[in-house]
Amino acid sequence: MTMAQTQNRTMESRVGRKNQRYGSKGERLVAGVVAVSPDKTKVLMIQSAGPGGWVLPKGGWETDEETAQQAACREAWEEAGVICTVLKDLGLIPDMRPADLLTVQAPKASYQFFEVSVDREETEWPEMHKRKRQWVDWKQASTALANRPELLEALNRSSLKR
Repeated sequence: MTMAQTQNRTMESRVGRKNQRYGSKGERLVAGVVAVSPDKTKVLMIQSAGPGGWVLPKGGWETDEETAQQAACREAWEEAGVICTVLKDLGLIPDMRPADLLTVQAPKASYQFFEVSVDREETEWPEMHKRKRQWVDWKQASTALANRPELLEALNRSSLKR
């Protein structure tokens, strides 16, 4: 199955954690994207489902996905409504949240981000009713991600122009 087929197969988001992958230390494996414009001056951000304003598309890597890249592109589809192509692996980023912010709903995680180009922005997508999307420059994105160090690290590892 190609990434486009994976992304287009459903208009419903995956929910729950029964198919979630976990690392050797029990950490939740999360995959995400830093979607950059062709001229590398803008990044695509989405409204957070919870409190926190604007974030990068990301979510759990599930057991039926062979690679973290597949999971990241599925999340980009579900949360931002974009079909994307991976340009480069931005590497693993450890969870930087203080222990008092970790909960059963938000356990410790290990993040793997990918820089992607957007092939298409769809007008309808699975989470369109709960998430808006917007293209912003590095300054706007870094300000929005100031309280999310793992997402800010992914942004800073990308080739987005500062």
